Amino acid sequence: MDVKLKQCFIAVDDHDKALAFYRDVLGLEVRNDVGFENMRWVTLGSPLQPDVEIVLEPPGANPDASPADRQAMAELLAKGMLRGVIFTTEDCDALFERVRGSGADVLQEPTDQPYGVRDCAFRDPAGNQLRFLQRPTQ
Repeated sequence: MDVKLKQCFIAVDDHDKALAFYRDVLGLEVRNDVGFENMRWVTLGSPLQPDVEIVLEPPGANPDASPADRQAMAELLAKGMLRGVIFTTEDCDALFERVRGSGADVLQEPTDQPYGVRDCAFRDPAGNQLRFLQRPTQ
């Protein structure tokens, strides 16, 4: 069986701010930008991974979510309690400087972890935690 990751979803409360971060700071390319019923979904991906996409979606975008569920999701997002994603990079320190220079909220400066990677962490404009790890060179 050949199973591969295609898409992951990140909740955002302002797509334009999210685009300025994911596209302009991280260098991801926009692959799709769709509006439907007062909602918006933006699909981005790394040029190095044409088969993997990140979808920026509104919190509580599930059509079956109740208004109370949508409100709860928005509140969790505002607190930074929703999980983000982990990216890899060849140069954690250079990426850290670029992202920090954009004004992103720093959670962790580049650190050598005991499990063999060097990583750093930020919050995106919506408050999602993003980690960037560099694997050791062989």
